[in-house]
Amino acid sequence: MTASYETIRTRAGTRAGTGTERDGAVLYATFDAPPMNLIGPEVVRDLVALIEELSHPTAPSVVIFDSADADFFFPHVDMTKVPEYTAEAAKAGGPGDASLGMLFRRLSRLPVVTIAKLRGRARGAGSEFLLACDMRFASREYAVLGQPEVGIGAPPGAGAIQHLTRLMGRGRALEAVLTSSDFDADLAERYGWINRAIPDAELDEFVAGIATRISGFPRDALIAAKSAINAVSLPTPAEVRADAALFQQLVRDPETQKRTAELFEQGFQTRSPTELDLGDALGRLNSSTDEEAP
Repeated sequence: MTASYETIRTRAGTRAGTGTERDGAVLYATFDAPPMNLIGPEVVRDLVALIEELSHPTAPSVVIFDSADADFFFPHVDMTKVPEYTAEAAKAGGPGDASLGMLFRRLSRLPVVTIAKLRGRARGAGSEFLLACDMRFASREYAVLGQPEVGIGAPPGAGAIQHLTRLMGRGRALEAVLTSSDFDADLAERYGWINRAIPDAELDEFVAGIATRISGFPRDALIAAKSAINAVSLPTPAEVRADAALFQQLVRDPETQKRTAELFEQGFQTRSPTELDLGDALGRLNSSTDEEAP
């Protein structure tokens, strides 16, 4: 890898059975965007650059994504910088594809195997980033997933509707999206949100083993198999664009703005109880809104 990033730390991994680093086999990409790994313009800018670099034939065979923050993989987008991060996402595909959904779709189509290793919270677009990866493995003790968008006032707009429906089926996807609840790793595994929930003490070794095993196989076979599965399972560009357009419309709605303002008053986008337990906070927000209604 030749690029440097503001919010992503990269390093080479090792090939199974060798005990030594093998350049180009496995890449670790660790998100590190203090204070809490919000998806803002800086993170999106780095993702655009990393995805471009991973598109090249000399890229690693496998990439493992994780987080430097024990509490937050990606909590969600930075709600104060929606236009800014959208403008950065547009640089990956042009103004007509100015959305995280289309950027994440490009991630899904990379000629590289992408593995997400989850500790902490991945909600909203953070969950949608994981869903765009090829595989997801999560700490049984410390992983939390959620799609809080409906609780705030808009449907998910970066892939959750498409991916969760395909992975879970209609009923469970509706439960995940409409309740805006937090899911622990065991329930997420049972529903199909992640591949497996792994005891935290075993997670690093397990993911490294999967990655290094895959990296030892012929690259052309990996790319061909992934492309064939993508052809069956990925949403079309039109479906992704439609979800993004609806999100971008409703996130500006006055009711959404009101609910977001109330969350900020309660510590939203800080390391507060509201952000740590956002699923519960959204339920309480519903109650307070109902009490204020005439």
